[in-house]
Amino acid sequence: MPQLITTSMRQRMVQNSFLTIACAAALLLTACGRGDSAAAKAEGAIADATQQPEQPQAALTITTAPVVSEQLVRAIPATGSMFPWQEVVIGAEVGGYRVAAVLVDVGSRVQKGQELVRLSSDMLQAELDSRRAALRSAEASLINAAAALRRGESIATSGSLSAADLDRLKAENVAAQARVDTAKADVTTAGLRLQYGTVRAPDYGTVTARTVSVGQIAQAGQEMLRLLRQDRVEWRAEVPEALLSRVKVGQSVDITGADTSVFKGKVRAVAPTVQTTNRTGLVYVDIVDRNARPGMFARGQIAAGSGTGLLVPISSVVMQDGYSYVFVLKDGNKVERRRIEQAGVHGSQLEVTQGVAAGDVIAVQGAGFLKDGDIVAVANNAGAPATGGGSSSVE
Repeated sequence: MPQLITTSMRQRMVQNSFLTIACAAALLLTACGRGDSAAAKAEGAIADATQQPEQPQAALTITTAPVVSEQLVRAIPATGSMFPWQEVVIGAEVGGYRVAAVLVDVGSRVQKGQELVRLSSDMLQAELDSRRAALRSAEASLINAAAALRRGESIATSGSLSAADLDRLKAENVAAQARVDTAKADVTTAGLRLQYGTVRAPDYGTVTARTVSVGQIAQAGQEMLRLLRQDRVEWRAEVPEALLSRVKVGQSVDITGADTSVFKGKVRAVAPTVQTTNRTGLVYVDIVDRNARPGMFARGQIAAGSGTGLLVPISSVVMQDGYSYVFVLKDGNKVERRRIEQAGVHGSQLEVTQGVAAGDVIAVQGAGFLKDGDIVAVANNAGAPATGGGSSSVE
């Protein structure tokens, strides 16, 4: 039989329904409260974000290094060619005579006074013999004139010889003496011409050129040979005018030839003028090594003293508009472009004289892509500088 729903049962069912509805309403209100809170928080974050200023972004990531101060041995680099210290042009002092013998060739080492070229001496010897004969004739005339003068003086006291005749005898005696002196000078001249018929070395050295051949007619003063006097070779270095004042006489020089041969030298002289064509001055360096050859091209380093200098990495230097710049890292990772003056190369470092100070942090890798005022990101710690030590080469 179906159960009868009593009044008490109906009341309990109504109470359960109300309880279910109340629970659902409570859950709905709780969910709505949470949603309102999240929305409020999101709106607050958006408001905060709009109020905060936008942070600038880095233009480039770079590495840095500090400017360091070190004790340096400075050297001035230079280039130039080697020349003879003195190249003597040798020729005959008499002309019109045939070359009988050439006793040396290019490369011959000769001593002072050594015979180099011999001219035909037949004509010269004949001329000397003629001058000697003329001297003997003049001496005979002098003897005759002197004897006549003595006789005239002996009889002049008795009145047998007039004063005019006596004066004539005296004049003839003086003229005869003058002819003797002239004849002696002619003999000396002929002797010198015969002596000059043999061309001799004016100093010791090495023959560097020869233009004379056997059989040709020599002309006075015409070039026959060239001599590297005393085998001395000098390097004429071209130094920029900005560095010329640092070069002093007596400074040592290390020279490297095109074939990597190394020579030692000393500064002998510094030119008092600067060449207007390339704005360089010549420095004359005596080379000690005898293996140097005139005409060689060489590079060298002139020792110019020591002192304290500022060093920056070569890769940090940027060339713009014909000048050298570095980028210095400032507060907020902003870079500042500064112009520097180069003073020398020191391994992988560059010595600078102005524009930066010791301790400044500069951009290295990536510096070539920066401009003044850029914000950068630093990818390293610049606290440990890369140092070189040794000598510095001034540019």
